Amino acid sequence: MSTIVRSARQGIRLLMDFALSHGWKVSRTQGGHIRFTKAGMPPIFTSSTPSDYRAELNAKAQLRRADRCHRQFQQEATDACS
Repeated sequence: MSTIVRSARQGIRLLMDFALSHGWKVSRTQGGHIRFTKAGMPPIFTSSTPSDYRAELNAKAQLRRADRCHRQFQQEATDACS
């Protein structure tokens, strides 16, 4: 397990586990934020010490939304070519 995941709070750790299981790469920025990246998608950032209890839920929703949007885009591109 990476040191980023080990040193994070429980809620952030669960968010990172969710992201990793869905193919996202997790890294820490120089400013201490957490960056989620996936090929072909814009990066998603969240605080490593969120003050709002909804921050982790909002970040998880952003990850899900980005995946869904990417899948729809790929499907439309495939349909247009056939």
